[in-house]
Amino acid sequence: MSAGAVHSIETKNLNLWYGDFQALRNVNFRVRRGEITALIGPSGCGKTTLLRCFNRINERYGYVRTSGEIKILGQNIYAPDVSLIELRKTVGMVFQRPNPLPISVYENIVFGLRIHSPLFKWRKSVLDDIVEKALRDVFLWDELKDRLHVRATTLQLDQQQKLCIARLLPLKPEIILMDEPCSALDSEATLAVEELMLTLAGRYTVVIVTHNMAQARRVSHECAFMLMGELIEHTRTEDLFLTPKDPRTADYIEGRYG
Repeated sequence: MSAGAVHSIETKNLNLWYGDFQALRNVNFRVRRGEITALIGPSGCGKTTLLRCFNRINERYGYVRTSGEIKILGQNIYAPDVSLIELRKTVGMVFQRPNPLPISVYENIVFGLRIHSPLFKWRKSVLDDIVEKALRDVFLWDELKDRLHVRATTLQLDQQQKLCIARLLPLKPEIILMDEPCSALDSEATLAVEELMLTLAGRYTVVIVTHNMAQARRVSHECAFMLMGELIEHTRTEDLFLTPKDPRTADYIEGRYG
């Protein structure tokens, strides 16, 4: 995958069907490298479906079919030689509800390394350093350095969600997808996760689906509005909210529907 591309993600005439229902319609979308891009729109508009196209996770459902093109870092992810394992290392995902594995904090973070290199004998000192770096990167080290061997599911919800981000980092992703990552969190925990997102920008490309327009304004550099499977408008966040070009975008932002 090309490390020099300006855009981390590009779609061209992307369509997706769940059985007979068309969920995405001719979506042309480009995500700039190192920035946070938010997808907004009413429930059922296709934003989560689009997000899940970028690591081909939709294909877990047998009744899904797609047409068009998706490039990640310049490479067509539907090319026959693309490894789904490598794609999902490059494109990590954080889900709506925190989903740490019911094992220790430490083992959550090294789990991906063990799965992706089962025959490699990791030295404990190397793993210790990897765990510390990942937890420092998500501002959990000071809170959890003496609790590395507690079960991850006993942590507070915001700690669990940060841990889910931390466990992606040892695999060195280029892109992090976040599907409503704060919907299960209270306002204080939401703020903590948003601050984390802002620190990840630059090092990673982040695409976030959110129903919370205030959140989109706070954290994203660019914002895309979707409606009924179409990408209606995509521009710099401040421009989308202050001077939307499409009246449907203005209607949504001003609360006239959705």
